[in-house]
Amino acid sequence: MSTKIKYLLSISLFLGLFIVACNPKDDDNDWVYNPTSVTVSLPAFVNTYLGAMPIPSDNPLTEEGIALGRRLFYDKRLSNDNTMSCATCHLQEHAFDDPRRFSEGTNGALGNRNAMSIQNLSWANAMFWDGRRETLEQQAHDPVTNPIEMRNTWTTVESRLRSDANYPQLFYEAFGTADIDSNLVVKAIAQFERTLVSFHSPFDDYYFNGNTNALTEQQIRGKDIYFGKGHCNDCHSDVLLTDNQFRNNGLDNVLTDIGMGKPTQNPDNNGKFKVPTLRNIALTAPYMHDGRFPDLQAVVDFYSHGIQPNSPNIDEHVAPFGNGFAFNPGEKADLIAFLQSFTDTSFINNPNFSNPNP
Repeated sequence: MSTKIKYLLSISLFLGLFIVACNPKDDDNDWVYNPTSVTVSLPAFVNTYLGAMPIPSDNPLTEEGIALGRRLFYDKRLSNDNTMSCATCHLQEHAFDDPRRFSEGTNGALGNRNAMSIQNLSWANAMFWDGRRETLEQQAHDPVTNPIEMRNTWTTVESRLRSDANYPQLFYEAFGTADIDSNLVVKAIAQFERTLVSFHSPFDDYYFNGNTNALTEQQIRGKDIYFGKGHCNDCHSDVLLTDNQFRNNGLDNVLTDIGMGKPTQNPDNNGKFKVPTLRNIALTAPYMHDGRFPDLQAVVDFYSHGIQPNSPNIDEHVAPFGNGFAFNPGEKADLIAFLQSFTDTSFINNPNFSNPNP
């Protein structure tokens, strides 16, 4: 064998060993796949009213999956220029909502809808204001490639995560493979998001736990308006404070955003948007799908006298009341005070929901 051939063979062998060393297979390490099942702790009244938390059979909750999803939720490498994570537009102190009217993408572009709060979404039957996605896994997929938001490709994200010193092992421990792909990324994020539950507000203490001292006298008057004259409970109902339906509440006579009508291609859905939860509503301004109302006062003023009764497909719960519910100043103040009783301070301060890599 010539010296040249021996040299080429030795180089090939070296390169082969180098590639193997830099790309360890799952069975070339001592990682352990033995995920620990998790059941999210919920107050008794939640289980009574809603039953067990719905969890997809192909993405059960585990300690390892939740921890991985939490890390990914705060990882800015999901965006094209490493400046933006899920948490950039979903801040814990704002009940995982964005205090800006429109979120800003990595190139400074603005969307045309207000970000939605992430809480109690395991019970949601559709995602986004227009319901274009059915599951949390599908919802988590979109922002990464959205040309106005993170502006990235999943190929780039997967490459970044595979080259990280820790992620391959974390994915293996959560899912039994270090072959990281977009499907596993969104599964992990969805697991973390399903743990973001909020049921410990003064309202809960008063209404479900029977603590008559949990609300002020003004808030109790506001409660009577909420369940009575204001008909708020018609749509913002039950434990979730939303019926998870899509409705037109009479914002506009002329629609510049047709909402649910676009993904469904059904004119009967034009102007319909998802009914948002009122949990932690005092923390999630601005309001409505386009963030047009800066505060709760503006929202209550709208429902008092600003409803457009000729809006296309206006909801049956709103239409009978014409331009609104005609609240007097005292009723407005009482109702706003009651809405503030939906704030769950334990939710926005829970260390299990915060950035694990500050």
